[in-house]
This record gives sequence, C-alpha cells and structure tokens, in this order.
Amino acid sequence: MGPGFLPRFFLCFLLLPLTAHCDTVLLHDIRGSHIVEGDSGKPAVEKFSAMAFRDGRVLAVGEAADLSERYKGAEAIDGRGRALLPGLIDAHGHMPALGLLQREIDLRDMGFAETLEAVKKFAATRSKAQWVTGRGWNQVLWPGGQWPSAADLDTLEIPRPVWLRRVDGHAGWANTAALRAAGIDRDSPVPEGGEILKDADGRPTGILVDNAMSLMERAIPAPSQRELEAALGAAFEISLANGLTSVHDAGINGDTYRAYRALAERGAIPMRVYPMLAVDADEFAQLLEAGVVGSADSHLFIRSIKISADGALGSRGAALLEPYRDRPQTSGLLLHGERELDKYFASALERGFQINVHAIGDRANRIVLDKFGKYAGDDSRDFRHRIEHAQVVAPEDIPRFEQLDIIASMQPIHATSDMNMAGDRLGEERLDGAYAWRTFLDRGIPLAAGSDFPVEPVNPFLGIHAAVTRQNTGNEPEGGWIQREKISLIEALHAFTLGAAYAAHQEEVIGNLELGKAADFILVDRDIFAIDPKELWKTRVLETWVAGERVH
Repeated sequence: MGPGFLPRFFLCFLLLPLTAHCDTVLLHDIRGSHIVEGDSGKPAVEKFSAMAFRDGRVLAVGEAADLSERYKGAEAIDGRGRALLPGLIDAHGHMPALGLLQREIDLRDMGFAETLEAVKKFAATRSKAQWVTGRGWNQVLWPGGQWPSAADLDTLEIPRPVWLRRVDGHAGWANTAALRAAGIDRDSPVPEGGEILKDADGRPTGILVDNAMSLMERAIPAPSQRELEAALGAAFEISLANGLTSVHDAGINGDTYRAYRALAERGAIPMRVYPMLAVDADEFAQLLEAGVVGSADSHLFIRSIKISADGALGSRGAALLEPYRDRPQTSGLLLHGERELDKYFASALERGFQINVHAIGDRANRIVLDKFGKYAGDDSRDFRHRIEHAQVVAPEDIPRFEQLDIIASMQPIHATSDMNMAGDRLGEERLDGAYAWRTFLDRGIPLAAGSDFPVEPVNPFLGIHAAVTRQNTGNEPEGGWIQREKISLIEALHAFTLGAAYAAHQEEVIGNLELGKAADFILVDRDIFAIDPKELWKTRVLETWVAGERVH
C-alpha cells in the first residue's frame, strides 16, 4: 500500500455523509463469504448479504437491511441471491506461457497415439509458422511410461522443427529437424543442471531435460513485444474468467518485463500481477538494479526474484536425497551451483527484493533452507521469502520453514496430478513430508496456494477441491490420497486469498473484503460452504470485479 493511503481514505470516509452517495454502490441480496482472522488467531469465515463500495474500495459488508439504511442514496445492484467471494489469488502461475499457449498446441491428458495425431493435425494448420510448438505431454500416462523420441515425431513427416515441452515444463521433445536447427548432436556439451537423453549409440533421442532445454530454445525465434503483450492480454482474460483477480507470475525475462511495463503505462492490465524476476534471464542484473516497480496497491507490482533450484519429479529432475526408486542411477538435477545461489541471494537482499525459490525434491529443499539460514537476519520476516512448491520435504526439515520465517508456496492440484507416479519415483515409504499442507499449517507455517498454470489448469476451484479432498475430479482415490494431509475449506480459501496476498506483501490491500480494502470480488454459481466438498471443482465463475469495476 502506498504511503499515506489509509489516512487519506479514512479522512474522505469520515468527511462525506453516509446517507447519500451517488458514487457509492450497494450490492445486495448476495450470499457473501470471506476469510477473516478469528478470535483464536486461526482463519474463520464471515458471512454477509450486502457489500458497499466506493472508488474501488470496500466501505462495509454486513446485512442488507442495515447497509440499505446506511447507504440510502447508493446505486443498488441486485445480486439475485448469487454467492460472492473475494477475488482469488494464484500465488504461482506463468502468464506469458499461458497466453502463448493459445497459439500453440495443448497436449494435456492425451494418450501417445492421440498426441501424435494431434501434433500432425495442428502442424497442418500452421503451415506458415517456422516452428511447431506446444506443451502438455506426459509420458507417465502412456503405456509403459517410457520417454518418446525424435523418431516418433519424424514419422509424422512434418518438414519443420517441432518442439514440445513436457507438462511440467522441465523437459522437451524435439524432432530431428529441431535437433538439427539447434545444432544438437552426439558431441554437444551438456549444460550443468541439464541432461540430453541419448540412445545406445550415443545419439540424442530428442529429449532434453531442464537446463539442456536452453540449447533448443535459444534457436526458436522469440516473440516480439507486440506478441508478448497480446499473449499477456489473453492470459488476463483467461485468469479473470476463472475468478483470479491477482496472479504471482513465477519468473519473467526482460522481454516480458518490458511488455508488462508498457501495458501498465497504458492502463491495460485489468487485474493485479506480481511478477518475479527470473535469475536465468539475460538481463536479470539490469532488471534487479532498476528496483521495485509499483506498490502493493498497483496492478503491476515487482519486488521479488525467482530461482529454480532443481527440476521436476515427473521428469526425474527434482533433486533427491536418495536415488529415484524407478531410476536408481540418478538423484535428480541441481540447476545452480553454490556460488550462483550466493550471488543471487546477496544481490536480491541488497536491493530489498523478496527471494522465491523453486524447490521440489527433498535435497533441493534442504539446500535452499540452508541458504536461507545463511542469509537470515533480523529483517527476514520483512522480506517474506518463499519456497515455491516445497513438494517433497524431509520431515525433519519442515520445522525449519517456521524457524526461518519461510512461506510455503504450494500448489494443491499437484498432489492429485502426481499421485499416479510419486510413489513410483520415491517409494511409498518416502512420501512423509510430500505434498504436506496439513503438516505445514499445523506448525504455523504460512501457506500460499496456486496452480502453476499452464502446467495445471487455471481454474482455482480445482486446487481448492484438491486441497480439501485430496482427490481428483473423479473422486479418486476413496478417502483421498495421503488423506492425513487434507486441509479444511476455510484453510484452503485462506491460502488462495489472504495467504497468497501475504506472500506478496499485499494483505493490507487485497485478500478479503474488510473496510478500506480493494473491492476485488467474484460472483459464483454456488455457495461453496453449503455444498459437498466433492462438488467444489464444479464451481463456475459468473462475474469478476477488480477495484469495483466488472472486468468479466
């Protein structure tokens, strides 16, 4: 929140009469719910049937009769009994990737043969494109669960390079034309923190993992700023349609930074975005040196960095303390060395930036916690550093999040997506501390929730459903996967609202609908507190409002 904002707001609030405001809006006949801090210090749900707001700020929530009397001259909007929630916040998404995917092929949830057929059909519609690109394939879903190869794509006889990123974004699949365009052969050096899969004769198979993907992606023509702005615009629309009024964009480069700045200058960002500067971006040092952009009350607020410590579990790039159960010759990949991590931590802290680190495997989480411990100081709580994903954590390391004031930025839907392979990768006995939201909350560790879109669908209600039930949308498995780690609906909604707002230093501005906060809210087709939790994922967004304006 900008300095002096609250005093000015409340001065205005006190001086103007409360009985007749032509610029005040009274939304009534609603079934409103938001999360507040309860008497015990734990989150509680507060219900209301009306809300008054003016100039994009909440004036009051309460009973319709009381507010109607208090704001007699207000513009009245009949909510027609619909359910209202504060705007939802995704604490970990990828806006450029989501927007650019709209012009690529999305291969999520497809079988192997279906994937090849879809790529062939898509390529025919993109005959003028230099490259055929897409993402979303997942070999875990295919018979045998084996990696695909360039030869598989070559059978499609597409005369152009094809590059398809795995669903988690931590591996890619190329055809021979793409390998040739990127100059990748048996003699290509493998970047540290990456892997080029090879056949028995030492030839690249077409699969590149983690840092090795850079060898391919530097050969792909980068989108122009106009294309990036259009992609971000598409991502805004999709996010708002799904009830997200704020997104933490988990890692942007210089091109995306400039696109965001240009859109912000034109007032063309219709929601709130909290981008993190990616340390592997070519211009990272210059972007960091430029300093904080915006404030907690801005639609664009930049004051954090993003480091990826390891890869992902599905591609066996997550760095583990013990070898993979289903590939014992590897324990995963660390994407940065000790010196690099020290450089990034020191430079971010020097400039007052929050540090957010992707860590999925238990080894990566331990290394990152060690690094946070090394740089811990009296002001560590002010920074609100985060571990993104915190997916597999050694049980003895979980208390260190509390000791070091680290926020666990987690994606509940990852549990229901990964439950079909996590046991294979780790072994069932190593699942203690994996996807452990209940354990984190019981220790008082702040939890911010997100989806990691487009790795997962944008819809936040899928994540809320997964958090509460530990089941997929088919209500499987019975009772929930590792059901001891379920959390309540109140806790899940808190993680997608106030918890996420706190993780971006914005809890005084957004996260619920208390007096003076932004009138960011959504109308949905059901009261989520009055339905069977198994039905949560079916919730549909009817309207989305940001700062008192309907934007969807």
